[in-house]
Amino acid sequence: MSRASRARAIASAAAVGGAGLVGAGGAIYGVLLGQSRLARHRIGEPRTMPPVADATYGTGGDLIDLVVFGDSGAAGFGVERAEDTTAAVIAAGLAAQLGRSVQLRCVAVVGAQSADLQRQIDSIGQDWPDVAVIAVGANDVTHRIPPGRSVALLTTAIERLREHNVEVVVATCPDLGTIRPIPHPLRWVARRWSRSLAAAQTVAAVAAGARSVAVADLLGPEFHAHPDTMFGPDQFHPSVAGYRAFGEAIVPSLSDAVTQPAQPQKNAANLDLAQAAARAAEIAGAEVMSDRGSRVRGLLRLRRPQTTATGGR
Repeated sequence: MSRASRARAIASAAAVGGAGLVGAGGAIYGVLLGQSRLARHRIGEPRTMPPVADATYGTGGDLIDLVVFGDSGAAGFGVERAEDTTAAVIAAGLAAQLGRSVQLRCVAVVGAQSADLQRQIDSIGQDWPDVAVIAVGANDVTHRIPPGRSVALLTTAIERLREHNVEVVVATCPDLGTIRPIPHPLRWVARRWSRSLAAAQTVAAVAAGARSVAVADLLGPEFHAHPDTMFGPDQFHPSVAGYRAFGEAIVPSLSDAVTQPAQPQKNAANLDLAQAAARAAEIAGAEVMSDRGSRVRGLLRLRRPQTTATGGR
């Protein structure tokens, strides 16, 4: 089954309440279960929480209210300074790109899964933001949550935000096949599952009215080539440099979500949504959005992250 077909099948299963595809038989599942436990033991459990990054970033213009939802990747687990968290990088980058002040609220929680998104949304009460970023999926894979369920939960969260006119950007599941403490063959399966989940998240996100940004290869060649600088001490979570790459990849699509440009880039490839999602899962920073409101076709474009200023907190 191709990744596009797999993404379409997972998203379809999610739409009707199915579990989706898992992809491991009984014999290999036993091996993977043992390796998963070993990998989690090597990685360890978080002992400290990320610094609080909630603040106003930048100056000038109309205030943009931004909320970041998700897991440790969104929260910036492992860094010591608030300005080095993913949420802060996103807020500062958005402020710098648009020349406007950004009020950030980060409610992402270390260890969160897609099932935790509703509680995070509940935590903001009725104070709905202008834009939101959702970054979730890695813990769904490591905890072997059926992908159809993960996608269904993400869809519900997006739809709830969209009901209140919140523009949503989804950072899809990273490629867990690059995490060194995960041994083979679990690493190979983790790569396949995480990329398939990322593609299915894209299909669901675009259909629900959100934009999707693929971050898979941000844990790819550069992380593989420079593990000492791109990964943190636990070799699982990114370092300050890794989180910066993650956050900066999201800023261009988030900026577009705020300004709502009339036309997409001229060189964008117009593809079937599932095909666009599958391709995006292979390209760091690729954005998938609806094609003029269509829920059937997708627009894929490669967004090159730009270095952004991080002052103004």
